[in-house]
Amino acid sequence: VQLQASGGGLVQTGGSLRLSCAASGGTFNTYAMGWFRQAPGKEREFVAAINWSGATIYQSDSMKGRFTISRDNAKNTMYLQMNSLKPEDTALYYCAARRNGLSSSYYWTYDYWGQGTLVTVSS
Repeated sequence: VQLQASGGGLVQTGGSLRLSCAASGGTFNTYAMGWFRQAPGKEREFVAAINWSGATIYQSDSMKGRFTISRDNAKNTMYLQMNSLKPEDTALYYCAARRNGLSSSYYWTYDYWGQGTLVTVSS
């Protein structure tokens, strides 16, 4: 399975970005998917996760209300809509897939990872 994250960029505080994660080479509609991020000098942090059908969503409390995860199984793509961005949201954002199909906030439970897309929020 290959995952390609895209949509990152430079945005001002309060702005929005929509990240995408396109999957190929596997059965996307059976995988749970997740977004994680890692800022320079910090550990990888859970952002949001969605189960295979989209019915179960987990989200980090610190981003709840600003970030929304979704998926389109017909397009083999997952999304992360990020609104009201803050400088502390600056990080490399990774998408990941889990064969299990169930949402998880633990990065070590994911089987496949994308290369990451950089989000920079200026103050």
